[in-house]
Amino acid sequence: MGLLSFFNKEIAMDLGTANTVVIFEDQVVCDEPSIVAFDKTTRKLMAVGKQAQQMDGKINPNIETIRPLRGGVIADFDMAQHMIRELIRMASVSRSFMPPSLRMVIGIPSGITPVEQRAVIEAAEQAGAKEIKLIHEPMAAAIGIGINVLEPCGHMIVDIGGGTAEIAVISLGGIVCNKSIRIAGDEFNKNIIDYMRQQQNLVIGVRTAERVKWEVGSAISELENPPEDYATLGRDQVTGLPKEILVNYKEIAHALDKSISTIEQGVLDTLANTPPELAADIYKTGIYLAGGGALLRGLDQRIALKTHLPVHISDDPLRAVARGTGIALKNFNQFSFLIK
Repeated sequence: MGLLSFFNKEIAMDLGTANTVVIFEDQVVCDEPSIVAFDKTTRKLMAVGKQAQQMDGKINPNIETIRPLRGGVIADFDMAQHMIRELIRMASVSRSFMPPSLRMVIGIPSGITPVEQRAVIEAAEQAGAKEIKLIHEPMAAAIGIGINVLEPCGHMIVDIGGGTAEIAVISLGGIVCNKSIRIAGDEFNKNIIDYMRQQQNLVIGVRTAERVKWEVGSAISELENPPEDYATLGRDQVTGLPKEILVNYKEIAHALDKSISTIEQGVLDTLANTPPELAADIYKTGIYLAGGGALLRGLDQRIALKTHLPVHISDDPLRAVARGTGIALKNFNQFSFLIK
């Protein structure tokens, strides 16, 4: 066992647009932003994850930061491969440069194309993986939440990540109907940036928009326990000088309204395509929210009001997909829904 386990490693990876989580031996060993920094001249990798994120927007002309994944899929193959390799190294999966034999299960969006699937597999292979299987994120989220996905019962999952909102109805180990919308956390950040520029004449960056979203982000304009106004720093669009303004949750609810309405419509469309017997199940079981977007204040209330169904937020929704991917890894040869 000792020598064999040294040469054979198994890891699960939630390859997310915003964050990538690596699970090894049932433990989260790496949770880093999906961003890399590199030298533009030599294309040499300089930093990955939190270190690269700290450099974002504050670098000299010779250094560039990039997020290799956009909309849940690989946008820059070379940098994605380097990022995967470096995250595996950071996770201390092996003391050597790369384990001789690495088995991986990777979470992917349900709306991914075969070409995009192949890009994920090839990036993992280039990073050293010998055996790779993929799992759709809504299925992984359902497993991570604790749902028995193999039972003959319908469950609806709404997984709102950084690049996509994955909406799926699951039964008997399969996705019966689904919708993948490329509106999620990144689009929320863009909405906030646009609102601040248009309504407040304040220019802010993505990192600041992310902080605003966490501090005062809301899906509804009336909260029982509203957060305090958040002091936001940026550049005045008129004078060009640094400026601070206070932002409240009602403003952010207004800024995010259109994007959230699109997700709501995606939920309604998926319900409309659900077979009647499974729709009856969902009436009883409700809708489960996962992903970072599930933490947006009032989102559960808004979807419940729109669908007239109970809405549940999973425990630790940020890692629901990662947990489910890890469970799928442990049952690598049993789950028929794992795809190559």
